[in-house]
Amino acid sequence: MKIWIDADGCPKPAKELVFRASARLAVAVVMVADRPVFRPPSPLITAVVVPRDMDSADKHIAQEISPGDLVVTADLPLAAAVVERGAVAINPRGETYTAENVRERLSMRDFLTGLREAGVQTGGPAPYGRKDKERFAAALDRHLGRMGR
Repeated sequence: MKIWIDADGCPKPAKELVFRASARLAVAVVMVADRPVFRPPSPLITAVVVPRDMDSADKHIAQEISPGDLVVTADLPLAAAVVERGAVAINPRGETYTAENVRERLSMRDFLTGLREAGVQTGGPAPYGRKDKERFAAALDRHLGRMGR
């Protein structure tokens, strides 16, 4: 079992929680980004830099994961691919993606994209805060506990 981080957009507090869990439970972590990212000195944590093509980090993760892996991502198409491949996807705000909810969220994302393209102001996500970090920590612990870690 590995933890994969879609590191291009993952908030630092969420990454730090994963790093601590990796050290505590001896779980391998792979961070994937289209640029170099900070990697703490640990033989359990690796960083993969992919080409700067559109969605190259997402494609790399989707191709490399195995059933039972855990992926941290806020990217809905990647989350859908992860769930389809039998792995678990959670976002940095602690939401677990399932076969049922990821399709619904993709539909909503597409709807909002259409509105934005038509000139409607739809806003964006709230800043990442303490409550988000707490929800992510709880979700991470819950999933690692289910996996016998």
